[in-house]
Amino acid sequence: MAAGKGAPVRTAGGVALKKPSTFQQYRTLLRKDLEQEFRTKEMLTSMGIYALLVIIVYGAALAQTSQTTDVLQMSGGLLWALIVFTSLLGLNRSFAHEKEQGCLEGILLVPMDRSVVFLAKSTSNLLFLLVVEVIAVPLFYFFFLTTTTPSESFWLLVVPLLVGTVGVAGIGTLLSTITINTRGKDVMLAVLFIPLIFPLLYACVSATTAAIVGAEGYADVMLTSLALAGGYDVIMILASWVLYDFVISV
Repeated sequence: MAAGKGAPVRTAGGVALKKPSTFQQYRTLLRKDLEQEFRTKEMLTSMGIYALLVIIVYGAALAQTSQTTDVLQMSGGLLWALIVFTSLLGLNRSFAHEKEQGCLEGILLVPMDRSVVFLAKSTSNLLFLLVVEVIAVPLFYFFFLTTTTPSESFWLLVVPLLVGTVGVAGIGTLLSTITINTRGKDVMLAVLFIPLIFPLLYACVSATTAAIVGAEGYADVMLTSLALAGGYDVIMILASWVLYDFVISV
């Protein structure tokens, strides 16, 4: 009788083995990514420094503008430009270790669903992006919003940041897998990523600006924008999950 999924399997030596469950495979791959990154800190360090440099460039650019420039109205777009450019740097590095050390081929030899690789890598990318945002957003506030008066709804920007980062991590993981073996992968990832992420970026900028400015009717704008961003996340992440088996096997 054939053994079912997760059932013990007898080897020639009489040793009982059990096929790991999907969750165990996901947990193992996620732990590998986290342990590797927190040991080297390459991705977090590079993204953190890059975010700081972008903030410095913002400061230099805005210092040359007139005093009437409404930074509060621009803050949503500036913040999301910072997040998108920083995430591109991290996503380019997401498969670097697997590619350089030949680990990706070893992972593909394991008899498991390829979508588990997508879920684990997307989760690790999401966690790394959130760590960088925890550092970058307070710095952005300190440099640009302390001289203005954000609304009392300012704390609500956490919601569009979370919804947007989930989409960036999911779609970025698929695209970084597609471009991993291409020549000029840094440029290719940006060329594919920016147009594909634009609807999500537009919705998140709108929701973030509404939260920061807090003008009349901001709640309706936020809800509409978050509904658009959430729907986009669901559709695109499901599509990425379905297509990943084909993409990573090419």
